[in-house]
Order: sequence, then structure tokens, then C-alpha cells
Amino acid sequence: MTEHSCTRCDQYSDSGPCAKKVPIFASLSGKEILKVTKMISHRQFKKGQALIHEGAKSDKLFIINKGQVKRSKFTVNGKEQILDIMTCGDFFGEMNLFNAEEANNFTAYAIEETEICVLTKEDIDRIMAAHPDIAIKLLKEVTKRLAHTENLAQNLATKDPEVRIAQMILEYCQKFGVKDKEGILIQLPITREEIASYVGVTRETISRKLSKFEDLELISIVGNKQILVRDEYSLMEYIK
Repeated sequence: MTEHSCTRCDQYSDSGPCAKKVPIFASLSGKEILKVTKMISHRQFKKGQALIHEGAKSDKLFIINKGQVKRSKFTVNGKEQILDIMTCGDFFGEMNLFNAEEANNFTAYAIEETEICVLTKEDIDRIMAAHPDIAIKLLKEVTKRLAHTENLAQNLATKDPEVRIAQMILEYCQKFGVKDKEGILIQLPITREEIASYVGVTRETISRKLSKFEDLELISIVGNKQILVRDEYSLMEYIK
């Protein structure tokens, strides 16, 4: 990991300061965004490198400026359960901003070369004091993520593997899909083994169910890292 000041964050991104990408800062003016940017430090992580570890304490908000990050927990048997995949403009560590004594309940890994912008709790407290709406947005994000985790746990416990895989494909359509004339092309951010971890099945089950969806002409497998969704509506029928 390398770290340096993010005072001129626009030198690392074609779209300007990383704070500008984050939805919770959307209400800030250009001048205010620059003030936030001056508070930020910039870190770079290599593929596979851990950003934070489960059980460790942190007082920082992590903003993804470039790249992708997976958040995971590990069972007592050492099995990985992926919670979600985060990309440019997403952030994590918000729980620690409200309770600095709370330990992280997940580990975060860089899926690829990743650039992170970091704000300390002290800086976030100053920003929220000047802009109370940001505190409300942070609380809304916390609530949304808790709901996502609860839904994930419920799905793993009660839903058929085929349904969970269909849900995963539809979720990735929204986050990583690009529309083309034949459907929605998904550039998969993780491996087949990691996908299996996310939906709570074996790698063999993933391959078998994807082949079934392909036989039904709902999707097409393009190499190892792409899925073309041909019939999004029929996939939605699986999860009803």
C-alpha cells in the first residue's frame, strides 16, 4: 500500500475530485467539495491486498476512487462469505464514524488495482456539523446495507440455489452491466469460486446452473469473465 496527500485528487481521476463521486456529498458546492478534498489522504492497493481486517478498529471512511473492492466475512471453518462488491463512488467504514470503539465486522480486499481516498472521523465530524444532511444520508446508507445483509442471510437460509444465482445475475446487471443490442453484458468482477461464495453454493453448482440458464437462452457465457443476459424478464420470474 502507498499513501500520499489527496489535495489534488483530480490528478488521479479523469472525472475530478473523488469526493465529487460520492452520493452523500452531492449537496456540496464545488468550493465545499474542494475543502473536503483537502482533508482526504490517498492510498493505493494492489490486487488481493486487504484494506481493512475483520476485528480491527478503524476511525476512517474509505471512498473508492478507482477499482473494485469485495467485503467478506469468514466462518469458524475459514470459509469465505462475500457480502458485496463495491466500485467507484462507493464507500465503507461508515459504522465506525458513529462508534469508533466498534470493531470492523468484515474484511475488505482490492479485487484489482484500487485507489482509495480516506477521511478520518474527526474530519467527517466537521463536515457533518457544517452539513447535517450528510449525517442523514450516512444513516440511510447504514440502514440500506443492514437490510442488504439481512436479505443475504435470509436468501442463503431459505431460497433455492437457482433463485440465488438468478438474483446475483440481476444484481450484477444493475451494478456492472452494459446494455448492447443483444442484451446486457456483465463484466464479472470476481471469479467463479468467489461467485459461489457469494451465493452460498459450490463452484460446480454455479457452473451447472449457469449452463442451465444458457440452455434456456436466458444468458450466454462469454469466456470466464463475462455473462450476456439475453432475457432479463425471465430471470426476474425466478425470484418472485
